[in-house]
Amino acid sequence: MKNILGIGTDIVEISRIKNLFIKNKKFKYRIFSLKEIKYCESKVNKIASYSKRFAAKEAFAKALGVGISKGISFKEISITNNKNGAPFIQLLGKTKIIAEKLTKNKNKIYLTLSDEKKYALATVVISY
Repeated sequence: MKNILGIGTDIVEISRIKNLFIKNKKFKYRIFSLKEIKYCESKVNKIASYSKRFAAKEAFAKALGVGISKGISFKEISITNNKNGAPFIQLLGKTKIIAEKLTKNKNKIYLTLSDEKKYALATVVISY
């Protein structure tokens, strides 16, 4: 049986992300990987797509239990989709090392994303 390391949920007001994009032109490149940017830019509702990914990064940090300020980098948490469209998290760099240490290299990350008019939501469960 797998152990649960943590569960994280985050909800984001889509207009907040839109305002961040307007006020800070570098925001997108500080937070999202080039792969994420390419994916979101291909969508009809780009801002909702970015918002869900932002919520997923926050939810992941909560599930991991260390937070963004403890060595976790938003850019090292990449939200991707498999061939069927299901979202998943790919970890990179120091963030990947931290997660592997906490789970003895046996982590499995579950992710679900949703949005509805004003809000984007993500839930992450990390097991090992």
